[in-house]
Amino acid sequence: MTRAGPARVWTAWGKRGADLAASAALLLLFSPLLVLSAAAVLLGDGAPALFRQERVGRNGRGFSILKLRTMRASSGPELTAAGDTRVTPVGRRLRRTKLDELPQLWNVLRGDMSLVGPRPEVPRYVRAEPRAFRAVTMVRPGIVDWASLIFRDEEEVLAAHAAEPDFYERVLLPRKLALARLYLRHSGPGLDLRLLLATLATVLGAGGISRELVGRSLWDRARRL
Repeated sequence: MTRAGPARVWTAWGKRGADLAASAALLLLFSPLLVLSAAAVLLGDGAPALFRQERVGRNGRGFSILKLRTMRASSGPELTAAGDTRVTPVGRRLRRTKLDELPQLWNVLRGDMSLVGPRPEVPRYVRAEPRAFRAVTMVRPGIVDWASLIFRDEEEVLAAHAAEPDFYERVLLPRKLALARLYLRHSGPGLDLRLLLATLATVLGAGGISRELVGRSLWDRARRL
């Protein structure tokens, strides 16, 4: 069987089963932390505790991605750069530790998302470049992917290019799509596990070992994209 064969079997059968089991277990494990984090949002800035945003999922279907709310409800840029005054004090801590992403485990359980896969984009970017997104939107989007590792400092990058309003569309988005295609070419249980471990290491402050966890050759290729 070719390399693509097992990858297709994993994507079609094993991946969803693993997502169901892992998301259910993680929701149970992290439910006290999720409740405490939601309570901190409510006490710090009032209701609602959850933030919902329309994203594009598998086969181009829209869904509402869930996050703990980290920003005040006010007008402003769609993208969040470092130093954005809309981010609450509690929100800054949640964003730094990625705890604001915990509600997406419910998206995984529902079937909107996978634990690992290309991060879902907002509809306007997908509508603007449908051909570029075609392969990416054939699979379930994920909580964790190459871009979430390579661009962990995205807010700082956006702040550094605040004078370039099209910087995200012109520079970051094409690189994210290239990283998504790299994931699709090498997708399988082994890569999914390595990306999850590398993400966990990064969140725990041990991001320096991400290259070894993922594999030096593949990591270096991703960094060059």
